[in-house]
This record gives sequence, structure tokens and C-alpha cells, in this order.
Amino acid sequence: MYLFIINSRSGGGAGLRTWHTVQALLEARTVPYEALFTRSADSAEGQVLQALALREDWRAAIVIGGDGTIHSVLGALRRRGVPLGVIPAGSGNDTARGFSIPLAPEAALDTALQERCLEADLLSAAGRLTLTAVASGFDAQVAVNVNGSRYKRLCNAIGAGRLAYIIGILHTLITFKPCRVSVTCDGKEQSFDQAWLVSVCNLPSYGGGLLICPQAEPGDGLLDVCVVHGASRVQLLRLFPTVVKGRHTKLPYVTMLRGRSVAVRFAQPRHAIGDGEALGTAPLSVRCEPEALRVLSPLAAAAVAGTTGSCHASG
Repeated sequence: MYLFIINSRSGGGAGLRTWHTVQALLEARTVPYEALFTRSADSAEGQVLQALALREDWRAAIVIGGDGTIHSVLGALRRRGVPLGVIPAGSGNDTARGFSIPLAPEAALDTALQERCLEADLLSAAGRLTLTAVASGFDAQVAVNVNGSRYKRLCNAIGAGRLAYIIGILHTLITFKPCRVSVTCDGKEQSFDQAWLVSVCNLPSYGGGLLICPQAEPGDGLLDVCVVHGASRVQLLRLFPTVVKGRHTKLPYVTMLRGRSVAVRFAQPRHAIGDGEALGTAPLSVRCEPEALRVLSPLAAAAVAGTTGSCHASG
């Protein structure tokens, strides 16, 4: 039995449209399933835990929504040991990109039903689990601005989710002021003046495909960190086109770090986000939770023999 977790409002209504497509495919293929429509991010984890407790034969929980919807149910899936499937229907869809899950609904469904799993790490920060990245500073402020904007809804309506983030970057660039930050990676502290952002990544991209940490791998037990510091506004603006291809990592005002735990303390309060969802403005302590989640992914077929296979919930 498959549990489908649907956020009908994700992607400006793309979640509901995608569900209608998927539901027709499930009926045509006579695949056993149950559908759960989440009411809000705050209540989603409880809803999913309650649904998963009703039976023991769940083959997977398949989310139809965006990265924020996935974020809201990570705790429930980890507690119950149920594999995660994704049919992307959000603005950024970076979880899908990070695990090579197709963006087209039928192809994504095929991937989930093949039941090939990867063991993925999770990030633990601010009492929450995160799958893609924990970001603080400028890019977190971009997300806060985008999520509260009218242009995000407009961009989603025309199928241009990434455009909303580009607009958000320009919007935030006008008002954001960099400050000093202390970053402690595996116990080694470094300080950076005029820091714009600190991103702690588990997957290579966020923000709709921006390759912040192109070398990040979701199952290596390590956190990849990008610190942007000492750049002028013009340099920062020029940085973003290079991030699309991951070519920013060798710039003199970009420092890349790697470790199992990271602490971030800005000199002034700065927003932080996990999977695009708000984590507050307090100093961050992020640690890697190795192999804490199984994810249905085409990448599993290319993994080392003996480490993957048909994956089922542990109940």
C-alpha cells in the first residue's frame, strides 16, 4: 500500500493538478493507495504519523508537493522508517533535482513504484530535520521575501518558479546589509567579515536549481558549507549567474568547508531556512544525521551492488 501525501496548494495549485494526473494513472494501473491531503505545514507531521500508524504494510510515502511539504513530514517518515517518494509540484523542486527524480508526474510516479532506494542523510537544526540545505543570511532573507510576495504566486501560475527567486534576489540586494559571522566546522572556528550568507548543504542545489554546493552528496555523512563574504553588492550580483553552474566556488570571496557539524553565529540577527521553511533568527547549530532516510530515486540503480534493492518500511 502506498500513502500519497498531497499539498494541493503547492506550486500555486500545481499540487492538486498533479494529483489528478497521478490518481488517474494509479486507477488505470490498479495500484493500491491511500491519499492524505495536508492541511498545513504545522499539522502535516501529525497527520502523517496518524495515517502511518493505521497499518504496517506501507511500501512508501509519496509526497506530491514542493520541498516545504517534504520538509514538514521528514520527522514522521524517519520515526516510522517509511521510504520517501517524490512527485515534484513545487516552486523549486530541489529535492527532486538532488535525487535525479523526473519533474514530469508520470515519470516521477514510475520512479517511486520501482522501489529502488538510496540511504540519505538528514540535517538537524533548530529542532527540525532538513533534507536539502540549512541556509542563513542573504539567501534565507531572499526566501523569506519570496514566500511573502505576490510575484511568487504569479511566477508559479505561469510555471516559472525559478523566476520568483531571481526577482527575490534583486529585491533583497537593495536592502540587505552584510555583517561579521563566526563559522565553526567540526570544532574549528573561522570568522568572516562582511558575510552575506552561510549555506549548510546536503544536496547540491536549492532556490530552484542554484548549485550552492555542487559537490554535496546526500549520503556521504558530511555537510558541505558555502560562505560568501567580503563581496560588494555588484560582485554579489555577478556571483549568482555563476551559481547556476556551480562555478562560484573558486571565487576569492567564496569559502567552501566540509564537516559533520557546523555552528553559525552572525553578529546581528539573520533569518535561517531549512528546505525553504523558516527556522528563526537564532544562532545555528547543524549536525549531520547519517543515512536517516530512504529515498526512492533513479540513482539507486547505479549504486554499488548490495547496497540497494527493493525497499520497504520497517513498520
